[in-house]
Amino acid sequence: MRLTSQRLAGLLLGSALVAGVLGAGTIASATGPGGGVPPAVAAPAHPAGHNMAASTRASGDDADGDGYIPAVPQVTGVVPSTATPPPAYHHEFQAGCSVTHTAPDGPIVYPGQFGKSHDHTFMGNTTTDAASTTGSLYGGNTTCKAPADASAYWMPSLYKGDQKILPVGPQVIYYKAGVTDYRSVRPFPKGLRFVVGNPMQSAEEFRSHKGFVEGWECGDSFFNTDFPASCPDRPDVQLNLRMQAPSCWDGKYLDTPNHQSHMAYPVVKPGTNDNMCPTSHPVALPMIEFKMAWPVNGDMSQVRLASGRGHSFHYDFFNAWEERTLKAMVDHCIVGGLQCDTRGFDLYRPERGTVLNAEHRLP
Repeated sequence: MRLTSQRLAGLLLGSALVAGVLGAGTIASATGPGGGVPPAVAAPAHPAGHNMAASTRASGDDADGDGYIPAVPQVTGVVPSTATPPPAYHHEFQAGCSVTHTAPDGPIVYPGQFGKSHDHTFMGNTTTDAASTTGSLYGGNTTCKAPADASAYWMPSLYKGDQKILPVGPQVIYYKAGVTDYRSVRPFPKGLRFVVGNPMQSAEEFRSHKGFVEGWECGDSFFNTDFPASCPDRPDVQLNLRMQAPSCWDGKYLDTPNHQSHMAYPVVKPGTNDNMCPTSHPVALPMIEFKMAWPVNGDMSQVRLASGRGHSFHYDFFNAWEERTLKAMVDHCIVGGLQCDTRGFDLYRPERGTVLNAEHRLP
């Protein structure tokens, strides 16, 4: 493929990201449709990192291996909204997705390269591995409450010593409006994927990251860039983290060589406190927010991530929602200015109804 100036810029940006140490972890057996959590396994002696440099392999959805996956069709002619919408305190819904399996695979950063990543904890689609593509994920089995959400969500596995600690039960993954004009948000395009954060980021970079919300927290300890030294040793205390993804899309690519430059965080509209998409990334999409909880407390001195210290936390998203269901949820909950649960129901606005039936399916 011809190397345009835009592609060259992306390749250089991708190469500029510091490469992590390559290596393999220990694969835990993937689950079947039931999505049960596998037993904990020993961590690799030297946790591997990501190499987020430009792709050089033709694999999966990237037929020519240049790292660019064009959207078909591309979204053009969009102007970021500067309008002030009717007041709405919330504009969101939840996707409750449980852990499926763990593996040293990274379908976005290392497509087709089994065992090359540090260990990841996967949620949602039960088949996610290094060879996952839009086609293999779409319509697949999932541990998300809505069967239409076959998307893949993953993050570095967490350990206490050599014991792998897995989140228990459905994890809260918010879909929110990241821009002030929540009415301008549209669904994710099929096959969109991106990485939030960087495993090689410093504590200062993690704290100043635009997606940083509350950092690591437990008990009365908040805004930590690394794991707290200790957490209250009580059954009701877990280690928590919240981190938000960029929500503005360039409308052109489903992925780029550094797995980030096709997405951007909203910017502040001059002279206001309103958030809007930048002109370079004019398409407003849902803002994903991970709200994760790990059942670990007490002495935290041996707690670490497969990617390293606590400030190395990052996560990946690969969209495989069934289009009609995602659009219905986005339109009703985000565009509609509601605070929805996983079915699209707002407890405080029951008169607005719900989107999905008791089985979390679109009627």
